[in-house]
Amino acid sequence: MTTASDRNPGALLDRSDERLKDRSGAKGAIKGFLDRVRSGDLGSLPVVVGLVLICTIFQTLNPVFLSPNNLVNLLFDCSTVGIISLGIVCVLMVGEIDLSVGSVSGLSSALLGVLWVQWGWPVGLAMLAAMAVGFVTGCVYAFLLNRLGMPSFVSTLSGLLGFLGLQLYILGPTGSINLPYDSPLVNFGQLLVMPHWVSYTLAVVPGVLALVLGYRKAQRRQAAGLSSRSFGGLLLQAVAITLALELVAYYLNLSRGVPWMFALFVGLVVAMNYALKRTQWGRSMTAVGGNREAARRAGINVRLIYTSAFALCATLAATGGLLSAARLATASQQAGTGDVNLNAIAAAVIGGTSLFGGRGSAYSALLGIIVIQSIASGLTLLDLSSSLRYMITGCVLAIAVIVDSLARRSRVSHGRA
Repeated sequence: MTTASDRNPGALLDRSDERLKDRSGAKGAIKGFLDRVRSGDLGSLPVVVGLVLICTIFQTLNPVFLSPNNLVNLLFDCSTVGIISLGIVCVLMVGEIDLSVGSVSGLSSALLGVLWVQWGWPVGLAMLAAMAVGFVTGCVYAFLLNRLGMPSFVSTLSGLLGFLGLQLYILGPTGSINLPYDSPLVNFGQLLVMPHWVSYTLAVVPGVLALVLGYRKAQRRQAAGLSSRSFGGLLLQAVAITLALELVAYYLNLSRGVPWMFALFVGLVVAMNYALKRTQWGRSMTAVGGNREAARRAGINVRLIYTSAFALCATLAATGGLLSAARLATASQQAGTGDVNLNAIAAAVIGGTSLFGGRGSAYSALLGIIVIQSIASGLTLLDLSSSLRYMITGCVLAIAVIVDSLARRSRVSHGRA
């Protein structure tokens, strides 16, 4: 039986072109977004909505919350634990966990104090030594997993206790070592901010990159006969990103300005996101986290991927400990204890990295730690007990895991897991 499309194939091509145009327009973009949400591909939507609600509530209760000076302090505080959380993203991507990041960060701060202040090492060499200890620690965890089959939960829990004891032993009976307050490291952790013109210049970069990369992707999709975003839509998105970041930079510059330490954190996030999304190593990380056996049969060196994930996690934990010591101008027995582990792991999960492995983004650490520090800052301004901060953070973490589980079920039912 002959159909109308068989008699007139040109009409079929015209209708296909119309569908591609519809998908590339504004309506198509909205429809595509709604389809992704219904299928469980939520992206950063839940954490952005949660952050807006948190800011609205705390600003209503205390107008100081969104003041420029408080936001600058919040960004300083985000940077230390945020870098630790960035390492957690790496191990969660391969479906593992590291419970010792707090102890590793505390140990690195203790090593910095002993090597730099007590032994007289150059500060740069002392920092490299502390980071090297973190790197070796991650390699040991990977060895225990790869060669002995020890679950990462057990090995890193042992590391949590062992490194905490080593930290106390290194610091000795005094329990703390004060860092030189006038040193460049402490200045970096407490006071150093960007010149205004630098912050305004850097605020333009993300919009330009979004336009260039989006245009190149659109060209590749057009060449393959797929739907793609129009140049006008990409330009509108780039302008919106640039204006938003310029406004943020302007608002922060009304106070001290954008901290260099936060800029370092964001730079590491961007570099890690590029590595995870656009390199063979990043694709291998996703494959191993999604299905280890399938990744092994596809020719991926699974052991090497695990080693790189744990080594990066522990190295970033040590780096976060160094910055925390710079922020407080001291290396003490309390460094890395308390809620550091909770906040680092919670930030990655709240930001959108899956506990089940195979799904996540470096931006999860950035978004998640801003949520957690916003809660802490808001409760501090309201002069409420720290017990509430633990309870609220725990509830937010539970909600994030529930959303992740429901989204995962939805992706499975829609064939997008």
